[in-house]
Amino acid sequence: MFQAALWGGIASISLLIGAVMGIYLHISKRIVAYIMALGTGLIIGSATFDLLSEAEGKANLLHLTSMFLLGALLFTLFEIFISKKGGSERKRSKKNPHGHSGLAIYVGTIMDAIPESIIIGVSFIGDHPIQWVFIIAIFISNLPESLSSSIGFKLDQYSTGKILTLWGSVVVLSSLSSLLGYTLLQDASESISYIIGAFGAGGLLAMVSSTMLPEAFEEGGPIVGFLSSLGIILSYILTNLS
Repeated sequence: MFQAALWGGIASISLLIGAVMGIYLHISKRIVAYIMALGTGLIIGSATFDLLSEAEGKANLLHLTSMFLLGALLFTLFEIFISKKGGSERKRSKKNPHGHSGLAIYVGTIMDAIPESIIIGVSFIGDHPIQWVFIIAIFISNLPESLSSSIGFKLDQYSTGKILTLWGSVVVLSSLSSLLGYTLLQDASESISYIIGAFGAGGLLAMVSSTMLPEAFEEGGPIVGFLSSLGIILSYILTNLS
């Protein structure tokens, strides 16, 4: 149980690391975009190979498909709402001419982190294979996310303490979400855990497609396509080695 909370926190601690880097280091937007592209590829690969492929033959295909699309739809609806409230720039390193909406950005960040953490918690249940590739993918992808956003916060005159508090609280919530996923689903059937994974996969893929990839391409150019592909194939290799 505590192992699930620990790894949920470890996967998201890169949010805090990225925030510190964004505040104190001068890292070019292009480098941030390259890391983001690689992390995006890893998430796409791990969502596909770990969360969906592992469910093959172990859960009803219709249920998996429905939950996958539901996860994508719910994220999209939340994204529309958050964007209208001022949180669409939460992963951007540029200055927002209208100012960042702190509450919307905070809610949007949590919206990204909670499904990831629940999936990590589920991976520690019983004989269910631990999604190490997924944990690595989340850790890597979180780094440029908070790095980029923290640069934007800094440009908008947010204090260092406020920025670190924002990301630190997300780390805590991620750890608790992982623990919650483990606790609530530990007695669930194997097929239910895979269906939950499909729901999370849909939300994650919608998230990287609408937030991370556009930012990476805008700042990094066409090479981010190759880096994303590299992340996907690395995820495939690591999945088959584990």
